[in-house]
Amino acid sequence: MTNVVKVSINHHQIHAERAVTSKGGKRMDSQVNKMQKPTPELLDWLLAGDPSIRYQVYRDLMETHRLDLQSRISQDGWGKIILDQQHPSGHWGDRFYQPKWTSTHYTLLDLKNLNLAPSNKQAQLAISIVLETEKAEDGGIALGPSTSQRSDVCVNGMFLNYASYFQSKEGFLQSVVDALLAERTPDGGFNCRSTRSGARHSSLHSTISVLEGLREFLSADFQYRKTEIEQTISAAEEFILIHQLFLSDRTGEAIKPEFLKFSYPCRWKYDILRALDYFQQSGRKWDGRLKPAIEVLLSKRNKGGSWNMQAAHPGQVHVQMERAGKPGRWNTLRALRVLKKYQL
Repeated sequence: MTNVVKVSINHHQIHAERAVTSKGGKRMDSQVNKMQKPTPELLDWLLAGDPSIRYQVYRDLMETHRLDLQSRISQDGWGKIILDQQHPSGHWGDRFYQPKWTSTHYTLLDLKNLNLAPSNKQAQLAISIVLETEKAEDGGIALGPSTSQRSDVCVNGMFLNYASYFQSKEGFLQSVVDALLAERTPDGGFNCRSTRSGARHSSLHSTISVLEGLREFLSADFQYRKTEIEQTISAAEEFILIHQLFLSDRTGEAIKPEFLKFSYPCRWKYDILRALDYFQQSGRKWDGRLKPAIEVLLSKRNKGGSWNMQAAHPGQVHVQMERAGKPGRWNTLRALRVLKKYQL
């Protein structure tokens, strides 16, 4: 029996359907169906967060595009703190990739994930500087002398992600696309070690970063090598799905325990919530191979309906958004929009 739960807040409704079918049309088991509805108190808590959180809650959970909130990201809260630390040179940190996580590269990734307005001039300036000064011989983005000939796959994927989002011109990004497509591995994904040690088996870390970049490139309505990109995305998604997002295709065990820890910001690192969020954002239809990850996601839900920020990746930061071990608005928002997408 289908059980539809409706929650009302500020005259908007959020629908959370507990009944769902797998790829083969069979109803998912009761473990996945044991859902707590998102309460008005939970939504109020989310809406008490940073402007970037509020903007995405309205857009993704309440289906209301609040451009006024998006404009506030640069004027208040985390977005303003980060933007204010840009140097006169146009960079953040010491240079493009140092230090972690206050370098220009990871700062721009943070700003993209905050959903700063795509037309923001500070972000666009920094990207234009990188495109002018940091290109490797293969057309990707160099991190330093060791990558001056063959660039880093993960960084290229992340760069394409935020550069496409912040409205870089398609022509300036074509060589980055070329560098990425040249590093496809035989199993369908990507591995940043392919340009260092000739790795031929894909990495989930690298594959998710490249997928996010290629998807954002297509979302910008760019046409360069579009068919190849679509084929590459399909193959890379299949690589993740074959592993049911975190399971070894040989042993059936978790590939790495840290894949089940939800950190935010994710940086270059993979976890199942990052992958689930990618699949829901990409518009991917329900696939039964998502089920094991969904079950892990639901098992980590707190009694009040939130999810903890489980761990932080060590390094320098511009601003500490949330504390490890405490309920986190980012993880709660991301989890809820996954569940909303797949009507769980």
